[in-house]
Amino acid sequence: MGNWRNRVPTKQKVIFSRQMSTLVNAGLPLVQSLQTVKTQTPNKTLKIIITDIINDVEGGSSLANSLLKYPKVFDKVYVSLVAAGEASGTLDSSLERLANQQEKDSEIVSRVRGALLYPAIVLVVLLGVMIFMMVAVIPQVQSLYNQLPGAHLPLVTSILLDTAHGLIKVWWVVVLVLILAGYLFRRWTAKPGGRESFDAAKMNLPIIGPLMMKLYMARFTRTGATLISAGVPMIQALDTTADAVGNAHLAKAINQASEDVKGGKSLSASLTGNKDFLELVPNMINIGEQSGALDEMLGRVADYYEKEVDNQVRTISTILEPALMIIVGIMALVIVAAVLLPIYSLAGKGLGNI
Repeated sequence: MGNWRNRVPTKQKVIFSRQMSTLVNAGLPLVQSLQTVKTQTPNKTLKIIITDIINDVEGGSSLANSLLKYPKVFDKVYVSLVAAGEASGTLDSSLERLANQQEKDSEIVSRVRGALLYPAIVLVVLLGVMIFMMVAVIPQVQSLYNQLPGAHLPLVTSILLDTAHGLIKVWWVVVLVLILAGYLFRRWTAKPGGRESFDAAKMNLPIIGPLMMKLYMARFTRTGATLISAGVPMIQALDTTADAVGNAHLAKAINQASEDVKGGKSLSASLTGNKDFLELVPNMINIGEQSGALDEMLGRVADYYEKEVDNQVRTISTILEPALMIIVGIMALVIVAAVLLPIYSLAGKGLGNI
């Protein structure tokens, strides 16, 4: 079942949720709604899953229990909301909330990934071009110099040549080291302690750290608002949110807050002073608890941080563009100097001999 994770895109799950919400709201029986959605779904994997769900529901299982068989497609938030909707008779509203939740979460994550992916691609391409020039082009310049007795390569060209010769000799060592480092990193992050340490480090990185904090606050409050507005009990909502937030370190803090709430503390009191939560979150939760509109306050906080993430992504992109241009310019200057200085030197020697 775990191999289905990347075969059902978020867009398809959003469409599935919206179609099911519309059909259930129109009064169609659950099985008939599922069969209708199945015929309209282009994703083959989702068709197979829906077929299995239909068989389970016809056999007497609830929709929520049927979804539990596919945790990589329907996460705990999804199952919890469906279960709450079935229990309260508001399945259509729960499915609509799910679609909105999935769309917002997917959109905000895509913005962050897009902001970080572009500079990474540019730097990888530049590095590839530089390695190609060092290995394939600059050695041709050296061959010309070798034919001239007493000729010396410029310093920048010599440095790049020495680096290229080193790469040619030990490239396989570099590849093995990178593969081993990747393997050890995956093993480390697969362990609870390693994953928690890595996730904590992400929240403290310069520039990226504040962005990740706002992203997690938006995800925490959006998921909490969606669950509580659907009637999910507070403790269950916190436990589900801990799994959905996408950060093991923050999940541990949420689980601790859940234990405090079980002990009689309010959620706002449990989060106040916790450095893993931005100050606005417990303050707004406190207002929501006092006014009896906790889900509404959480939704407002989510809206605020989603806008903050969007603004910070734009700011980072604005800063990265000139920084990348400077890096590109420096790398181009080094390569051009390494290639042209020897040529000009040879030309000067030629003119001097006329």
